[in-house]
Amino acid sequence: MTYTVTELPERERFEARDGAGTLAGVVTYQMTGPIIIYTHTQVTPEFEGQGVGSALARAVMDDAKARGRTVVPMCPFLAEWLDKHPEYNAIVARNTRRVK
Repeated sequence: MTYTVTELPERERFEARDGAGTLAGVVTYQMTGPIIIYTHTQVTPEFEGQGVGSALARAVMDDAKARGRTVVPMCPFLAEWLDKHPEYNAIVARNTRRVK
């Protein structure tokens, strides 16, 4: 299934919706200048296991890259997803310790 991901800056989040417009998941963030901190990813229960989290992750990372932002992945899901997608390493700020 294909999801449409849209940013809602007034709510500091990105939303993924299916073809019928049903909310499938969100990624919340906080921004300071060119730094965007992704704080939480949540997939609606009926969409779990259908690729919504990955669609959101790719969309928010592509958006950050296109806008020249530095990403701080505080969200455990996004941090783990980024471990498997080194193509985004250049825009990710990582510290030397990470709590799992």
